[in-house]
Amino acid sequence: MPLQINRKTTRPIRVGDVPVGGGAMVSVQSMTNTFTQDVEATVAQIKRLEAAGCEIIRCAVPDMEAAQALRSIKEQISIPLIADIHFDHKLAVASAENGADGLRINPGNIGSQDKVREVVQAARDHGMVIRIGVNAGSLEKDLLKKYGAPTAEAMVESAVNHIDMVRSWDFHDIKVSIKASDVFKTIEAYRALSEKTDLPLHLGITEAGTRYAGTVKSSLGIGLLLFDGVGDTIRVSLTGDPVTEVRVAYEILRSLKIRERGPEIISCPTCGRTEIDVLAIVDQVEKRLQNMTKPMKIAIMGCVVNGPGEAREADVGIAGGRGVGIVFRRGQVIRKVKEAELVEALLEEIGKDE
Repeated sequence: MPLQINRKTTRPIRVGDVPVGGGAMVSVQSMTNTFTQDVEATVAQIKRLEAAGCEIIRCAVPDMEAAQALRSIKEQISIPLIADIHFDHKLAVASAENGADGLRINPGNIGSQDKVREVVQAARDHGMVIRIGVNAGSLEKDLLKKYGAPTAEAMVESAVNHIDMVRSWDFHDIKVSIKASDVFKTIEAYRALSEKTDLPLHLGITEAGTRYAGTVKSSLGIGLLLFDGVGDTIRVSLTGDPVTEVRVAYEILRSLKIRERGPEIISCPTCGRTEIDVLAIVDQVEKRLQNMTKPMKIAIMGCVVNGPGEAREADVGIAGGRGVGIVFRRGQVIRKVKEAELVEALLEEIGKDE
């Protein structure tokens, strides 16, 4: 029998109109890297993220101007908006008053229990969710002293303490993250936390790095946890354009057969038989299909001899060499075209299935 992922059952909540936990499909999040105070730039980036499939967006709120900008941003976007708060509980309260759908806080750096309680009350008053976000780099001093380092055990204890505190005030619309930049530490912490709480978990590898290193680390960390059945919503953290985060997130979900969105492009790594510019063709096709939402398997192969056979499970594909190319569907050749016409021929065939 094929492998199946048995997801752990968690408590259902709603982030705006997006269900999280309780068996809902794993949702994809990202975070803007514009200045939140620049409403025009922030909205423009969020709309690009929406088109790529982002379902929940988070914005940094470093000051009161940013908190007040959330109202205008919220009015112009279609997905739930999370305010990312550190250190100043007043910014969390102001974000709630300005229409945010949720708050991301680390109670350990918000201040006294009275300040945290004020944030929780604001969330309750405005029908918001709270993400308790624990990071290895910002653990409480007493836990660092107890464990000697930001270990997985220390992270879990921090998360449990915060969860217990917030739930003691009869607030339960909570999700939790417990991230490190170290893949093993993150996996160990999430696995342990998943046995201690029924709250939905937000997965990620914090400060994962650039497009290449960060994609590898995130795919391993998030992927292994999802394979364990742990995780209800994910964010791939990459340095650069956040649209890339969303695309990588969907590829992780697709690879584990959890969700599919948009085309899956299969392309050969090229070898000494390759006589067409496979990379250039793939780049063209990816750009032309970047907003396609229908799942479809597309093959782009550099060898006419083996292409259709190696990619026989693709819905549609092309292979080329020596100035000509073939277009095929599920391994069956349907026509030949000139090499220069391959991209348009492929897109034409794809269009027949949309």
